[in-house]
Amino acid sequence: MGGRERILLTLATGTGKTFIAFQIAWKLFYSRWNLSREPYRRPRILFLADRNILANQAFNAFSPFPEDALVRIEPEDIRKKGKVPKNGSLFFTIFQTFMSGPPKDGKESPYFGEYPPDFFDFIVIDECHRGGANNESNWRGILDYFAPAVQLGLTATPKRKDNVDTYAYFGEPVYIYSLKDGINDGFLTPFRVKQISTTLDEYVYTPDDKLIEGEVETGKLYTETNFNKIIEIKEREAHRVKLFMDQINQREKTLVFCATQDHALAVRDLVNQMKASKDPNYCQRVTANDGALGEQHLRDFQDNEKTIPTILTTSQKLSTGVDARNIRNIVLMRPINSMIEFKQIIGRGTRLYDGKDYFTIYDFVKAHHHFSDPEWDGEPIEPETCSNCGCYPCICIKEPPPPCLLCGMQPCECPKEPCSKCGKRPCICKKKAKVKLADGKERTIQHMMMTSFWHPDGTPMSA
Repeated sequence: MGGRERILLTLATGTGKTFIAFQIAWKLFYSRWNLSREPYRRPRILFLADRNILANQAFNAFSPFPEDALVRIEPEDIRKKGKVPKNGSLFFTIFQTFMSGPPKDGKESPYFGEYPPDFFDFIVIDECHRGGANNESNWRGILDYFAPAVQLGLTATPKRKDNVDTYAYFGEPVYIYSLKDGINDGFLTPFRVKQISTTLDEYVYTPDDKLIEGEVETGKLYTETNFNKIIEIKEREAHRVKLFMDQINQREKTLVFCATQDHALAVRDLVNQMKASKDPNYCQRVTANDGALGEQHLRDFQDNEKTIPTILTTSQKLSTGVDARNIRNIVLMRPINSMIEFKQIIGRGTRLYDGKDYFTIYDFVKAHHHFSDPEWDGEPIEPETCSNCGCYPCICIKEPPPPCLLCGMQPCECPKEPCSKCGKRPCICKKKAKVKLADGKERTIQHMMMTSFWHPDGTPMSA
């Protein structure tokens, strides 16, 4: 590593980032390497993630280490014992745990501050592109506090435009292994895409349709980004679910990405209504609101010896961190707005499994257009610096703060007081529009489906 204290590894999902971290930790542990050069002290290594599922998976992957060397840092344990754990060699936690902690003397007192800044010798930051190096992020405060440690960032995302802070902090990756490399070398599974469009991908309200709840705008063209957020048409979702349920082998494990947690619940119910299986747990929802029960469903889904649940519906939660090798189908029922998220979702299906020659993406939202993006599998491109200040991003002109996410105005024009009716701020009186199609309309919904196979570099294969 040439004496570097900040190291970045960029490897496609499923090509062994956690395994590499394990091997490095194993070598440091048994060689008794540490920053203070004490000949008999084992190193103290921190594995830092942004989600419990990632921290738990890493904790389990490191099980060959002596049991007394492994420590899973949980906020409940800290509160119970009144102090952070310090006895051990390999510590696993999420940054939310480190950032929590009861205030002292009226000031914030995060738990990570209870460790001396030089306590850890080596820190692994998993999925470090998820805000890990941003100056304004919580992660950055933790990384700066533990500045004496050697820090290893792991990411599957070499995209500079969305990822400039990560590269500014860690520097150039010491090693890059792309999705294309992984498929060509036989370490990842190739994929095919079924592009599906229907006559109800867009919608304009007509008086013969029945408005069950909420309000609709007359003449407004509702598009994919609006559905299941501001307008809901159950017949539309039922038609889509029937399409992919008719196409898939219903015994194969499948992930369905939905617009919201409520949408994931509705799709779960539709799948269970249409399934051939008699098992009531055939399809389950796993979202942030499902808590421990959702985590149990996910563990069962990941277990290749178990067949139930066979299908999971989710919104955001499962786009990363699902190490389920036998996923055969990924269904996209919500827009995928960034290349980073698209690559992460594709990565849910690329892991190898016995008898798995490829996996299938069922694309209702034209996400396959991301394959046409030159950044789909390109090397990181050095961003152009400003000719005046020599910086990227440019600091010549201070950007105005972004508009309010709720009212869209700058400065914010949201009401300062809670709504007098619902007591909420912002008001939630305005409900999502729910529309029932006029009699016979559901039967007129038509669809078109095209199947294509794709090269690892994002170009379609010829017939």
